[in-house]
Amino acid sequence: MQANTIFRRTAASLYLKNAHGLEYKPQTLAKLAVLGGGPVFRRAGRYPLYDKGDLDAWAQSLLSPRMTSTSTLECAE
Repeated sequence: MQANTIFRRTAASLYLKNAHGLEYKPQTLAKLAVLGGGPVFRRAGRYPLYDKGDLDAWAQSLLSPRMTSTSTLECAE
């Protein structure tokens, strides 16, 4: 059995940048944790913890479909 990779907020921010090219500062992730709309997380005491799979799923949810042109917004299949 392989253990899930778990990140604290600063490491989650770096992972999103390195793995998906998304620049979300730790402070932004903290704000999204309060307002909603950010990645799913858990807490261990006062520390928010982000699962790698949840970060990947959230990053994918932000992406548009593939397109061939911004003027027509046609999907590339």
